[in-house]
Amino acid sequence: MEDAASVVKAFQDPTIQRWHHRRTDSKDEAREWITQWQQGWRDETAVHWTIADGENDTVLGRVSLQSLNLRGGQAETSYWVMPLARGAAVAPRAVTAATDWALGETGFHRIELGHSVANQASCRVAAKAGFEQEGIRRRALLHVDGWHDMHLHACTR
Repeated sequence: MEDAASVVKAFQDPTIQRWHHRRTDSKDEAREWITQWQQGWRDETAVHWTIADGENDTVLGRVSLQSLNLRGGQAETSYWVMPLARGAAVAPRAVTAATDWALGETGFHRIELGHSVANQASCRVAAKAGFEQEGIRRRALLHVDGWHDMHLHACTR
C-alpha cells in the first residue's frame, strides 16, 4: 500500500487526468484502487504491475492487462507513467514486457491497446511496443472533455 501516495501524485498530473477517465484525490481512494488491482490477480480478471526504477525503487508508472478472456486468450493493456519518466521509453518497455509475458509465458493469443485518437504519445507507445493499428472505434470512451474516438491497436502471437 506504500504506492498509494505515488498513485495520488500521478493522478494530479494534467496529462494523466486528460487521458484517463478516473481520478483520485486521496490516499484512501488510491489504496482502494490498489486493493482492486490486487484482487484482479486473485480473480484472474486483470494483472497490474508497478513500473519502478530498478536502482532506487521510485514509482515511474503502472502497466496492466485487463478484461482478461482466459478461454479466448485475449486482454487489453493500459498504462500510465509519471512526468519524470516520459520520453525515456519507459511506457513502451513496460507494455512490451507485459505483452511478451502474456503472449509467451501465459499463452495469450491477442493483446489490444486502445487510446484516444488525440493522444499521439500513446500512438507512439503502441508502435514502439509492436502493436499494429487496426482501426478507429468511434465515440468509444468518455473523457473529461467528452466522447473520444479511440485508435485500436493489437499485438498477436
